[in-house]
Amino acid sequence: MNPVRKRRRAIVDQAVCVACGCCVKVCPLGAIEIVNGIAARVNQDKCVGCGKCARECPASVIVIQEEVKA
Repeated sequence: MNPVRKRRRAIVDQAVCVACGCCVKVCPLGAIEIVNGIAARVNQDKCVGCGKCARECPASVIVIQEEVKA
């Protein structure tokens, strides 16, 4: 029987992100960058889903989602 693994990751709603950079400053792994001064983007290979960015975001446009992998 294969164990079910859950992976948490941050997702940014880029349509409403104001590119303030608050998330970039608090990310402990440097997984977030501001692209073209328009919106934040999460590098999913680096993100561990800790949630610091979501808690810090003043616009509440970052959510932490769980993926289930078999």
